[in-house]
Amino acid sequence: MAGVRELESSVHRLLHRGTAIPAHPLALNADLKLDERRQRALTRYYLGSGAGGIAVAVHTTQFEIRDPSVGLLETVLRLAADEVEAARLNRPLIKVAGICGPTDQALKEAELAAKYNYDLGLVSTGGLQDYSESELLRRAEAIADIIPVFGFYLQPAVGGRPLSYSFWRELAEIPGVQGIKMAPFNRYQTLDVVRAVMSSSRKDEIALYTGNDDNIVADLLTTFRFTEDGTVYEKKIVGGLLGHWAVWTKTAVELLEEIIQLRESGADIPAELLTRGAQITDVNAALFDPSHGFHGCIPGIHEVLRRQGLLEGRWCLNPEEELSPGQMEEIDRVYRQYPDLNDDAFVKGHLKEWLGDEI
Repeated sequence: MAGVRELESSVHRLLHRGTAIPAHPLALNADLKLDERRQRALTRYYLGSGAGGIAVAVHTTQFEIRDPSVGLLETVLRLAADEVEAARLNRPLIKVAGICGPTDQALKEAELAAKYNYDLGLVSTGGLQDYSESELLRRAEAIADIIPVFGFYLQPAVGGRPLSYSFWRELAEIPGVQGIKMAPFNRYQTLDVVRAVMSSSRKDEIALYTGNDDNIVADLLTTFRFTEDGTVYEKKIVGGLLGHWAVWTKTAVELLEEIIQLRESGADIPAELLTRGAQITDVNAALFDPSHGFHGCIPGIHEVLRRQGLLEGRWCLNPEEELSPGQMEEIDRVYRQYPDLNDDAFVKGHLKEWLGDEI
């Protein structure tokens, strides 16, 4: 095994304190070609919102960017990395690159992410139904030789598969695994990951992040506690890597910081936060379209960004991906019912700047 690449100390501290990492969408024009201007504007929006990271080439960016006929994987990785460098931030930022496919493809994608100085690879098991858990572990180990790994429990509705407690227990022992995003949208499977990490020898070396867009606030507020052989172990989900946070990002960053401040001060959790959490889940139902098997998930994100002026339209690389019947009305409803959750005024104040227009 090659030497495991270490995270920069500032990135490591941020990852473990917890931060908001939005999953980066893909900006297209009406011809379904990349709209580079708006792609860059999206990155600027996330940086300007105070997000502590960005996740690029993930599900929200559309897996079709890897199709040879599309060929946008390297481009979207490069554009986001360029914008981060150009921003000259005086704070750390975690760059996460999605890594997909069979082992040979995944290793090439890991090399590409490393080429553009991404900090972590979010390693998806999507589409690998014929791989055994042992084969998935060997694949993760090989990727970790190239780039630090963010493990990923992807929900079956969008291509994932159930994975056993023992899988997560063994994954946690791989030295290059630095974090795990839990997105099974399932309480039992989320607990499998938490318990597996807590029982591993690296329990303090792995940062847990929620990807459960249906349960964001409750995940972030919970202290997980297990007792084994008389010893009490505790662990928290410290941050989120979420498609939901691709929209209304400014308020998401503020929400997470509020939760972190409560966590660090030891203060009691206000009941109002649980109420807000239920409201956020209701918003997520409108955006992610669970009533139609998440068919309108990406177009739902795009619709909000379109309304704000960050995107020109809802277009996806797959023309069949559109809002489901009634989804537009649901987005209208949550806009009306939860006006404090959007960041429209913030976006309006910076949109020309992010688009590179005259101010």
